[in-house]
Amino acid sequence: MQVKTQLEDIQNYLTDASNMPGGHASRLLIPESAEEITSILRDANEDGEQVTISGARTGTVGGAVPFGGTVISLERLNTININKEARTATVGTGVILADLQKAVEAEELFYPPDPTEWSCQVGGTVATNASGARSFKYGATRDFVERLRVVLVDGDFLDIRRGQFVGDGDTLSVTTEGGRSVEFKLPTYDPPDVRKNVSGLYNSRPFDAIDLFIGSEGTLGVVTEVELRLVEKSDSFFSGIVFFENEVDLLAFVSEAKHHSISNFTSEMSDPFGASLIEYFDANALKFISEKFPETPEKMAGAIFFEQETSAENEDDLLTKWNELLEKHNAAVDASWFTTNDQDREKMRAFRHALPVSVNERVVRNRQRKIGTDMAVPDANFASFLKFYKEILDASGIDYVIFGHMGDCHLHANLLPKDDAEAEKARHIYGRCVAQAIMLGGCVSAEHGIGKLKRKYLHAMMGERYLNEMADVKRAFDPKGILGRGNMFDESYL
Repeated sequence: MQVKTQLEDIQNYLTDASNMPGGHASRLLIPESAEEITSILRDANEDGEQVTISGARTGTVGGAVPFGGTVISLERLNTININKEARTATVGTGVILADLQKAVEAEELFYPPDPTEWSCQVGGTVATNASGARSFKYGATRDFVERLRVVLVDGDFLDIRRGQFVGDGDTLSVTTEGGRSVEFKLPTYDPPDVRKNVSGLYNSRPFDAIDLFIGSEGTLGVVTEVELRLVEKSDSFFSGIVFFENEVDLLAFVSEAKHHSISNFTSEMSDPFGASLIEYFDANALKFISEKFPETPEKMAGAIFFEQETSAENEDDLLTKWNELLEKHNAAVDASWFTTNDQDREKMRAFRHALPVSVNERVVRNRQRKIGTDMAVPDANFASFLKFYKEILDASGIDYVIFGHMGDCHLHANLLPKDDAEAEKARHIYGRCVAQAIMLGGCVSAEHGIGKLKRKYLHAMMGERYLNEMADVKRAFDPKGILGRGNMFDESYL
């Protein structure tokens, strides 16, 4: 195990993609095995020393930023074992997602979760229940986790498989490898009726205990190994970036595409017509992207990036259906881009990923930080939420772009202040967007988590009673509150 205490050696582990300032720690530990983590946690728990788990630090909410104590980096837990026959991958939590994707694809299999940053670690995707564009069809990380191996604060292991510890009452208990029983009260709050939500600890009925650790942001235990379910790789695909001159037409197209897709995903008729992703770019986003992609057509109200999985048998029929749908809703088909080959699809994905890069470049030039939303709302309230976004942002006079996962009613509105005055104004606008999302029955974080930066918004969404219920669960697994201190809720709850 590597032990580092000099500032120059641990500096990179004191921040994440949120750029939250003030991070500090007394030491950095880089264990070679899960067994080494047991002694680290046991000693830290006895001393009441806080421990922050560090992955690739691609998170945007400060969850990996330590404020004292020890940092444990999981980067050396990087083994990958794929069972092609069982369609599973058992991986260390320090594995980089891009490396996992390559290994899975080499076996002609597919792992759907695709957060924007493929440089993240698998452990980070479990800690935040990461999703991405393809969650529209496939769901988030939670839907693919079959087993977790977790080190608890007393150094004991919890090896937990889906369906092993399930309850529907007031309490639930799990049994560690050492034979200890950990009992906790099941939360009583109802999750919002949205397609994506990572706002606080998970709750559902019946309650599967494995889901408690997925999305818990490093606050309950240290996940060291994950068994993931894989699926068959599609034979082929059809991708399109479709431009619209009128936003009314764009929204109507998305509404009908979603209806067909969701109906067919859940239908026993197994109609293959349906998008695996539906991504949105507003007019401002297209202007930003045109700096890197000058072929982007001008004077468009917005664009949709969609993808349809196909086979040799159904490709022609599916292409015909999509063409009919596009023509019905007045898409600018001649100006749009379509492909059925991997090389051009990668160009389309590069187009999608160029936007956050361009946004970050702009705010750096302004010597400011972007202020980006991560709320999702119920399907029925999405159109009104998008209208609210545009009205409040247009009235602000602050540069902005809106893009993201329209299929999941989850868009990122990024405000790009040019000076301190606009930055202050943007923060107030962000708060109003949070309030609007909550009023519409939505969540304050759909995929980025709460971390340290969004605690007050989680409080606004959940209220004192339900935050206390989350804190009760944490105390059952981490009585002294040493893990991920400050993530989700502050120390006053512990």
